[in-house]
Amino acid sequence: MEAPPAGRSRMPHATDDDDSTPAWQFRAACRGEDASLFFAPGYFERHEEKRLREARAKSICARCPVRMDCLEYALRIREDHGVWGGLNETERRALLRERDRPAV
Repeated sequence: MEAPPAGRSRMPHATDDDDSTPAWQFRAACRGEDASLFFAPGYFERHEEKRLREARAKSICARCPVRMDCLEYALRIREDHGVWGGLNETERRALLRERDRPAV
């Protein structure tokens, strides 16, 4: 899946009320927040900048009442970009690999 076009994101916004929006998004703590906290910029981002940006996003996720719904949604659609449900893309890939491992 590609990153959202510049100026556009898949983050819930106050005007998103069509039938295609999952109901949990209307209760998300990130609703109305700056999407640039949750998605990498369209230019090179230094490691420290990324760490700080993601920490801010994750702090919003930490207080979110629908964090697990958000995370499961991102895992189900294999979202390749951004912080969803408190995990970044690398952390979600690791979780998916863990889930896909056969039980021993």
